[in-house]
Amino acid sequence: MKSQPKPLKAYKNPDFIDSIDAREVRILSEFLEPKKRFSDQNIEDTVVFFGSARIKSKREAGKLLSAAKKKYSTRHSSYVQAQNIYRMSKYYEDAVELSSLLTTWAKKLGKGTQRYIVCSGGGPGIMEAANKGARNAKGSSIGFNISIPFEQNSNAYITKSLNFEFHYFFIRKYWFAYMAKALVIFPGGFGTIDELFEILTLIQTRKMTKSIPILVYGTEYWNSVFNFKELVKWGTISQRDLGLFHFCDDPKEAFNYLSHELEKRFGR
Repeated sequence: MKSQPKPLKAYKNPDFIDSIDAREVRILSEFLEPKKRFSDQNIEDTVVFFGSARIKSKREAGKLLSAAKKKYSTRHSSYVQAQNIYRMSKYYEDAVELSSLLTTWAKKLGKGTQRYIVCSGGGPGIMEAANKGARNAKGSSIGFNISIPFEQNSNAYITKSLNFEFHYFFIRKYWFAYMAKALVIFPGGFGTIDELFEILTLIQTRKMTKSIPILVYGTEYWNSVFNFKELVKWGTISQRDLGLFHFCDDPKEAFNYLSHELEKRFGR
């Protein structure tokens, strides 16, 4: 009697691996695989950039505004929207510059390890700008992309060997928090706000024991979105909690603050 063909091993069986029953295996994979890559490439820590995926470069925004000028009156909602997109493009260019400054500085640090590597969420907008700045400075950068229904593709500037694709938000957030020695928050929406407040909560509750500098970029934007002082007034946070983050509006000023705080807290 002929023997049967060998059955698939469980970990090579896509029907099993993609099933609910193997969820724990997939979660563990998203924990262990990045850990190995960081170890192989001697990456010790990161500077994480958060910000809107919708913010465009000044060049892209300029094209949209020029097209809107030809098609609409200055009072038309589409023209006003194009104006706002162009206004917000400042943050894209500032993120590129800040990332480049940090990468140039960080490349001179460490002996046998890569320090303060720029890390983003891997997508477009501010995430792309952060990776682009690192590329401009001829440095490595990380992209933690996430699979979502409206597909977010990895931007072109991430270092190929440090381009990650996550399914689970909480594992992705773990790697953001675990590797970070500093956080840079550019204007953004729900995702950016979620990430900022999660890190602030971890620090406030001392679940994150390391003291990392948090730089909130864009005073006008953030103060129009949140009145942080009102939280103190209403007694929902303490006055001391306002010291957990630092506002800034200029790339060079932001770089000086971050490089000083990183050296002071974690060394070269």
